[in-house]
Amino acid sequence: MKVLGYAAQNPTTPLAPFSFERRAPRPDDVTIEVLYCGVCHSDLHQARNDWGFSTYPLVPGHEIVGRVTSIGDNVTKFKPGDLAAIGCMVDSCRVCSPCKEGLEQYCEEGNTQTYNGHDRHDHQPTYGGYSQFILASQDFVLHVPEGLDLQGAAPLLCAGITTWSPLRHWKIGPHSKVAVIGLGGLGHMGLKLAHALGAEVTLFTRSPGKEADARRLGAHNVVLSSDEQQMAAVHNQFDLIIDTVPYEHDINPYLPTLSLDGTLVFVGLLGDTPEFNTIPMLINRRSIAGSAIGGIAETQEMLNFCAEKGIAADVEVINIQDINHAYERMQKSDVKYRFVIDMASLQA
Repeated sequence: MKVLGYAAQNPTTPLAPFSFERRAPRPDDVTIEVLYCGVCHSDLHQARNDWGFSTYPLVPGHEIVGRVTSIGDNVTKFKPGDLAAIGCMVDSCRVCSPCKEGLEQYCEEGNTQTYNGHDRHDHQPTYGGYSQFILASQDFVLHVPEGLDLQGAAPLLCAGITTWSPLRHWKIGPHSKVAVIGLGGLGHMGLKLAHALGAEVTLFTRSPGKEADARRLGAHNVVLSSDEQQMAAVHNQFDLIIDTVPYEHDINPYLPTLSLDGTLVFVGLLGDTPEFNTIPMLINRRSIAGSAIGGIAETQEMLNFCAEKGIAADVEVINIQDINHAYERMQKSDVKYRFVIDMASLQA
C-alpha cells in the first residue's frame, strides 16, 4: 500500500513529505485512515536522534485516531467505518509473563514500537501516524468510545495512558493525595485524571503564573517548588508524586513530601538523574519508581473512563505543513498542552 506521510531523513533536516510502502495486510490486521495524530515530545527526540537509536527515514506519530477502512479475514473486533486508535506499540511477543498479564508495554522481548521499530514478522521498519494510513493487528488497536472528542482523544494514546497507568497501579482514588511535577502534555493529563478519580491533587511548579490554569485542569493546590516554606508545608503529604519532567532535575526537594509508603514515579525522564538522598526514603519507607505507558486493556479502560467523564487533552490543532514550526515551539514549551495534526491537511 503506497502511503504519503512526513518523515525525518536524518537528525538535522526538517520533516518533509515522504512516500513509502506499508506492508501487505495480514489476516488479523486492521487498516486505519489517520484522522488526527498527536505530537509527542518523543517525536521530536526521535526525529533528532536525541536518544541515539533513531533509524531513518523516520515517520513519527504514536497518538493516532482514525477510521477503519478495511479488515483482514480473521478480524472480529472491528468493522469498516469504526473509529479506532493506535498508541505507542503495535505488537509484542504475546507469550511472556508480562504479555499474558496484559502488560505488553513490558514485553520481555521488547514491544514493537509504532514507529522507529521493526516488525516482528518481516523485520521491516515501522512508520507512525504522520501519514495517511496505518495498520496493525486487531489486538493492538483500540476502540474510540462514542462521545469522545477526536482531536482531544489523540494525546490520550500516550500522554493520557502514561499518567493513567501509575494512577491505577498505585490504586489512586477518593482520599488519595497526588502531586504532579510539571505542567505540560503529560502533567495536564495527570491533573485531569487524578482529579476525576477523586484524589486531592497538587501541582508542583517553578512558575507562579501557572496557578490559574492548574486549578482549571483539576489541581486543588499549587506549590512553588522553589519556595522552601511552601515545600516544608507539604511534608509527608502525598501518596503518589508523578514526575513528568523530561529533562535531568533534582528530585531531593520532593522526597520529604511523600507520605509513609509514598512513591515518586518517573514518567517523563529517559536517562540519568542527579543523585538523591536516601535518608527521606528510609525514614518513611518511601520509594522511587518508573512507569511506561500502559497495556492494551488498560489503555482501553482509560479511553472508556475519559468518554464517561468527558475528559480530553487540551490541544492546538495544526496542519502537517506546520510540523517543523510546532517542533520549534515545543522546545520552548509554547503549547497548551498538546499539538494535534489534522491529517486531512496532508492532502491539501
